[in-house]
Amino acid sequence: MRLALTVARRAGNLDEIPVGAVVLGPDGSLLGSGHNERVAARDPTAHAEVLALRRAGASLGSWNLAGCILAVTLEPCTMCAGAIVNARITRLVFGAWDPKAGAVGSLWDVVRDRRLNHRPAVLGGVLAADSAALLDAFFAGRRSPR
Repeated sequence: MRLALTVARRAGNLDEIPVGAVVLGPDGSLLGSGHNERVAARDPTAHAEVLALRRAGASLGSWNLAGCILAVTLEPCTMCAGAIVNARITRLVFGAWDPKAGAVGSLWDVVRDRRLNHRPAVLGGVLAADSAALLDAFFAGRRSPR
């Protein structure tokens, strides 16, 4: 999670919402990372999780990320939760809860829906205060006169 926080800080420095994600392989190696790039890429799907999953898949040469861990600083949204399920991530670890758009327990619980063919193990709230502080500072800066 500390590595995901480092990646999230890069997003904030680029005026993107500071969310960071990393995919670790079964051996603990870093396979892919990403931070939000929606503004720079002009792409509504350029969320940290999606980018980290894409890069991990490219690194492995496969869409199937079974055995991998995804750590992300904010509870995934519905789009990202669906991508996590489809990538076959084994374990999802996230920081801050997202009461407005979270899909891993806050508003929905996509990744643990028994109707789906894959359900990763989930650990939420890891370094939540650190993750939330990054987001709070970013949005406070957006609301303040510049």
